[in-house]
Amino acid sequence: MVGVSGASGTPYAAAVLRALFEAGESVDLIVSRAARLTILDETGMSFRDGHWQDDLAAWLGTPPGDVRYWPAGDLAAGPSSGSYPVRGLVVVPASTAACAGIAIGLSKDLLQRAAEVSLKERRRVVVVPRETPVTRSHLEHLITLHDAGAVVLPASPGFYGAGAGASAQQLVDFVAGKVLDALGVPHTLFRRWTGELNAN
Repeated sequence: MVGVSGASGTPYAAAVLRALFEAGESVDLIVSRAARLTILDETGMSFRDGHWQDDLAAWLGTPPGDVRYWPAGDLAAGPSSGSYPVRGLVVVPASTAACAGIAIGLSKDLLQRAAEVSLKERRRVVVVPRETPVTRSHLEHLITLHDAGAVVLPASPGFYGAGAGASAQQLVDFVAGKVLDALGVPHTLFRRWTGELNAN
């Protein structure tokens, strides 16, 4: 399951989704109301509940794979229950508000509820905060998520895989690859460190 919250960094979400589809994974997708505004601001593309298939394809730049979309306001949706079968959940990017809501069990929308359910069911949960710098309250919420079993994976790209001339997409893909590692999904999004210096 992929939840997209309203933080800046929607290219990370797009890269994670593309990689999951390329790996043959089926995806349950939740896009918060704030995330739809951020997608519009960062890409110029709208993401409307009634036209989500076309909007998702335009956002990703490729036809999506096996995906089921759930409106964020539908608190009666499948992912709101622990009996709904998913292997894990990633919130990417994870806004400070989403992290706080998940940490305290607010369940103000389906994204927060699905994350809370995944934590209580002891499923893999990965949150990808992008905010910087962070306040004490944000750090405390991230610690609460960590202690509840979530992987806190800040959107901090590594530069060793792409070298000095790294493109923005290569840096985005590095973070997406770390997300897939945390979810246990194979990928080839970045060159792994081998302990040998790059001679190029």
